[in-house]
Amino acid sequence: MKNTIKNALVTLDYTGDHWKKIEDALSHANIFRVVADDKAAMAEALKNADIAILHGDLDDQILEEGKNLRWIHCNHAGIARSARPEIFERGIMLTGSAGRSGPVLAEHTFFLLLSLVYNARVLEENQRAHIWPAGFYNDRRGLYEKTMGIIGFGYIGQEIAIRAKAFGMKVLAYDRTFDGMPKNVDQCYSADKGDSIDDLLKNSDAVAIAIRLSDETYRLIDSSAFSIMKDTAYLINMARGAIVDEYALYEALRDGKIAGAGSDVFEMEPLPASSPLWDLPNMIITPHGTPEMPDMPGNCVNIIRENIRRYQEGLPMLNKAEQRDMYTKEA
Repeated sequence: MKNTIKNALVTLDYTGDHWKKIEDALSHANIFRVVADDKAAMAEALKNADIAILHGDLDDQILEEGKNLRWIHCNHAGIARSARPEIFERGIMLTGSAGRSGPVLAEHTFFLLLSLVYNARVLEENQRAHIWPAGFYNDRRGLYEKTMGIIGFGYIGQEIAIRAKAFGMKVLAYDRTFDGMPKNVDQCYSADKGDSIDDLLKNSDAVAIAIRLSDETYRLIDSSAFSIMKDTAYLINMARGAIVDEYALYEALRDGKIAGAGSDVFEMEPLPASSPLWDLPNMIITPHGTPEMPDMPGNCVNIIRENIRRYQEGLPMLNKAEQRDMYTKEA
C-alpha cells in the first residue's frame, strides 16, 4: 500500500548537497525543519507531522505530541533506545541508519582483536623502555586457521566475515535466521530454528558481537556464556554495551576464563572511572568512536532517501525495527 507524505518533521543538521538531497526526496511534502532542543518549534511541527526524520533518538515529547506520526527514522545505527513499547502499540514504523559504517566497524573489530593477539600494550611499554624481548611471541599464535564466531550477521557481521576470511579464519555465524548459507561462513546457527549461541561460543577462538540490542539480547553474554568459551578465546564488542554483563566480563578476564576482551561500547558511557575494567591488562577499551567512512553523512542520506522512496511506494523498509527489537531495560 502506497503512502503519501504530507508533513515531515526533520531535525537533521545536514547542509549543502546532503540537505538538498533530503529536500528533493521530500519535495511533495511540507518540511518542518527544527532544531531538536527547540521544544516550542517541535511542538508546532508535531501537530501535523506524519513522518519524522530525527538526528538522534526519539524522546517523550515526540511520542506524546506526535499523534499523527506513522513513520520515524532515527539517523544512527543502534535504535534500541527508540524501540519503545509505545512505538509498536501505536503501529508506528521505526527505522534507522544501520549499515552506514559497516566496513570501518569491522576494521575496528580487528584492531581490537589484533591488539590483544599481538599484546600491543606490552609492546608499547617495551618500546618506551627500549626493551627488545627475544621470543616475545613463542607462546602465541596468530589468527590464521583460528575460528571467528560472529553473533549478529547484519551489515557489520557480514563485513567482519569478509575480513576474517582474508586472515584465513574459519567463520561461524549466529543470527535470527539465514536464507541459505551466507557468503564467507563455514557454519551458521539460527535463533528462529532453535539454535543457541553455545556451540559458537564453545568452538570460537574469537567472538565478535555485532547483534542488535533488545530485550532478547540484553546481557546475552553473561557468566554462563564465559564458562562455555575457551580460556584462550577473545571477546570483541562492537554492538552495544548492555549485550554483555560487564561484571561477569570483569570476572572472566580477572580469573582467566577468557584470554582477553576489547570493547568500543559499554552499558554506561562514558565508562565510569570506577569501573574495574579500566585496570585489567587483558582489556582494550576504545571510547565509542570509530574513524569515519569516506562519506558517512552521504551514506546516511542515501539510506534516508531510499526509505522515503520505499515508504511512498509501500515497499519493505531498510532497517525496520520489529516487535522483538523492543528494548525496555532503560528508562
